[in-house]
Amino acid sequence: MIKLDPLDIKILQALQSEGRMTKVKLAETVGLSVSPCWERLRRLERQGVISRYRAEIDLAKIVKAATVWVEISLKRHHQEDFEAFERAVLAQPEIVECWATGGTIDYLMRVIASDLDAYQVLMERLLASDIGIDRYVTCVVTKAVKRPGTLPIAAILGEDRPPGDR
Repeated sequence: MIKLDPLDIKILQALQSEGRMTKVKLAETVGLSVSPCWERLRRLERQGVISRYRAEIDLAKIVKAATVWVEISLKRHHQEDFEAFERAVLAQPEIVECWATGGTIDYLMRVIASDLDAYQVLMERLLASDIGIDRYVTCVVTKAVKRPGTLPIAAILGEDRPPGDR
């Protein structure tokens, strides 16, 4: 684990809110001069804490699409079964997230398709490919209540609590 201090956390929080922030603006935001702030940023990138920069696209401004969460259970639970399923998932651009889980299901996927018919075609294609799917449960998203956003770094690290509560 990489140890972060409060200034590192401020840098990460600032960049999550505005990834295109200039070096000067970032330094002002976290309360450092430009050079030390830039060194910290470069260190966080080198350490892999910041893995990439990207744009957040508002898909609804471009096209109407269907978002579907899918619970997947596999027939068998051998390493080769998991590997075959995961290879198939990686090959499908409509599957934008896939998480291996413990408990009653094996995987949880988020699928974004042009519509529900396209989603169903995708699922039929996956079932026909014989990658070991035993059953799947579909949950259609009707509205976004809270979208993926900034990671609660300070809260997870306990940095948002008063010093006496740590």
